[in-house]
Amino acid sequence: MKRRDFSLAAASVGVAPFLASTAAQAQQGAFKAGTDYIQLKKPAPVDAPAGKVEVLEFFSYNCPHCAEFEPRLEAWLKKLPANASFRRVPVPFVGNDVESKQRLYYTLEALGKVDEFQAKIFLAIHKDRQPIIGDAAILDWAGKQPGIDGAKFAEMYKSFTVSGKIKRATQLTNDYQVGGVPAIGVAGRYYVDGELARSLDRALQITEYLIAQAPKA
Repeated sequence: MKRRDFSLAAASVGVAPFLASTAAQAQQGAFKAGTDYIQLKKPAPVDAPAGKVEVLEFFSYNCPHCAEFEPRLEAWLKKLPANASFRRVPVPFVGNDVESKQRLYYTLEALGKVDEFQAKIFLAIHKDRQPIIGDAAILDWAGKQPGIDGAKFAEMYKSFTVSGKIKRATQLTNDYQVGGVPAIGVAGRYYVDGELARSLDRALQITEYLIAQAPKA
């Protein structure tokens, strides 16, 4: 979802043969900068361990495309190449409470709860239609969740640590010139989203290709 519109529709049509042909493209190095992905003119900062290729998912809890992408991403992460380091970046657009949603993510991250609650939040918002909008609603939701200490959540939610991470996330979003979510950044140099790749399944194939290419660049 947007700054630029793109659709998941293509991903649901002929997936198996499409992925097979995409894998063949990757082996042949047929993905092209400017056509299938963007190579940034100015590299973005990276925060990955030495020898690792940083992979970023730009997302928003408010984005229905991100909600649909989440199970695919989780399955793909189980096969993440050993030389890749993955993290999520909540973007400063999509909806009217973008900072609150960024704050929600970084609070969960600080408490070590992202893996437990990432999919649950998408389901609560997009399937169950829970009105988790704005600071008060987020704090109320968190306080009712088994496994979350409401007082610790509220304290971290308002912390300078979380505020600092929000600023860095917003800067990274701008550095990568993110046009829509979900989107993926690789190694501070490459950007791909569903519009460029023409489907999100293909975007993951391109990401694998870029992870392999990054150490050679």
